[in-house]
Amino acid sequence: MKLSKEFTSLEKSAVKLTVTIEKKDVEAAYKSTLAKYVKNAQIPGFRKGHVPANVLERKFGDSLKADTIGELIDSSLNEIFQNETENRPLPYAQPVMEKMPELDVTKDLVYTVTYDVFPKVEVKNFSGVTVKEPQVTITEADVEKEIKNIQERNAMVIDKKDGTVAKDDIVTINYSEIGDDGKEIEGSKREDFVFTVGSGENIYKIDDEIIGMKKDETKEITKKYKKDDADPELAGKTKKISVTVKAVKIRDLPALDDDFAQDVNEKYKTLADMKADIQKNMETAKNRRLREIKNNSLLTQLVEKNPFEIPASMLQAELDGRWNMMAQQFQTTPEQLEKMILASGQSKETMLNEWTGNSEQMLKSRIIVDSLIRARNISVTPEEIEEQYKKIAEEGGMTVEEVKKHYEDARSKEYLIDDTKENKLYDEIYKEVKVSKGDKMSFEELFAQK
Repeated sequence: MKLSKEFTSLEKSAVKLTVTIEKKDVEAAYKSTLAKYVKNAQIPGFRKGHVPANVLERKFGDSLKADTIGELIDSSLNEIFQNETENRPLPYAQPVMEKMPELDVTKDLVYTVTYDVFPKVEVKNFSGVTVKEPQVTITEADVEKEIKNIQERNAMVIDKKDGTVAKDDIVTINYSEIGDDGKEIEGSKREDFVFTVGSGENIYKIDDEIIGMKKDETKEITKKYKKDDADPELAGKTKKISVTVKAVKIRDLPALDDDFAQDVNEKYKTLADMKADIQKNMETAKNRRLREIKNNSLLTQLVEKNPFEIPASMLQAELDGRWNMMAQQFQTTPEQLEKMILASGQSKETMLNEWTGNSEQMLKSRIIVDSLIRARNISVTPEEIEEQYKKIAEEGGMTVEEVKKHYEDARSKEYLIDDTKENKLYDEIYKEVKVSKGDKMSFEELFAQK
C-alpha cells in the first residue's frame, strides 16, 4: 500500500495523524471487497457466487464502502505503527477518528486520527538541585526495642489470676451507651469487644475508667469529653457507658535467652546471634529507606525544574488502576466499591480527584526516570544481574539459588533488570548534583517520614 503520513503534536502529549492513501490502492481495496461480496452473497434469483457486481453495488453500496474504508484504515494504521517508534499510541489510548472519510475510488483517501503518545521529555535542568540525606544511627536501644517487639509477638496470652484490670492487660468487655432516661441507646450495644488497656483503641476511650474492675463486674461510667476531642461524636459531650468485664488476660513473655532465639529462628544459636542479625537487617532497612527518601527528593525537584504535561489517558489509566486495586483490597468489585463509597457519603469522582495530584507526580517521576535511562543509554550486563542476585541473597538471608528461582519467570526478571537500571541512573546523578547532610533523626523517625 502506498501512503503518506503527517504527525502534528498537540497539547498533553497528544498527536494528530493525517494519512493519505493513493487512489489506486483505494480502487484495489474496493474491488477486493466487492469480490468477497460476489463470492459469498446469496440473493434470490441468482446462484451463490454468480451475483452481478452492479446488482450488489445497488443493494449493498453503503456496506461495501464502509467495509472498504474500514479495511483501508486498519491496514494503513497497522503498517504505520509497525514501523513507528516515536509516535506509537499508548496501549490504553486507541486512535480516535472524529469524522469518517467518504469513499471515492477516483480520489485519494484522506483521514485523520488523534491519540496519546508517551511524553517526550528532555531532562536538562539540574541546576540548584540539592538532595539532603537524613543522618541516622541505629542504637542499642533501637535493637532492644525490636527484640522486645519480637518477644511480645511470641508471648502466650493467659488468664490473669486475680482477674483485676490493669494497664497493658488484654480485656474482653460488653458495653452500651445509656441515655438520660437510664435506658440503653439502641444500636450502641457491643459484646465481646477485645482491646489492650492503655492503647485507647476503643470508641469511648475508657481505658483509665476500667482499671481496677474485676472479671464479671459491671460498672456505669460517666465521662466528659473535651471540646477539642479528635472524635466529633464525643467532643464537648458527656456520655454514660455501661461496661461489663468478661475476661482479663495478660501476655506471658518468654525469657530473653538463647532458647528464645532458637525458637524464633533455627539459624540462631544464641541470643547474641539474633541481636547481630537484627542489627544487620535494621541497617539494610535504614539504607533502603534513606535511598528512597533521596530518590523522592531528587525526582520532586526534577519534576519542578523540567515541567511537562502528561497525557489524559495515562492519568486516567493510573486512576482506574488505583481504583481497581482498592476494590481488590476490599475483596469486592469496582462497581460494588462505588456503591460502598456512595453509602459512606462520598463519591468515586471525589476520591479520584483527591488522588489526581499524587498520581500526576508519580507518573511524571516515572517518565523522567524512563527518559533519563534512554537518554543516557543505561543498560545492565548479565554479570551485574548476578551481583544483584548475590546482594538480594545476602540481605534476605537466602541462597543465590533461591533468589534466582524467585526471578526465573520473565516478568520478575524484567522487573529486576529495570530496578538495576534505575539504581545505576541514580548513582550517576548523585555524582552530578549536590548531596548534603540532612537532619539527625532516630531510626523510628526515619520510617515515620512520609
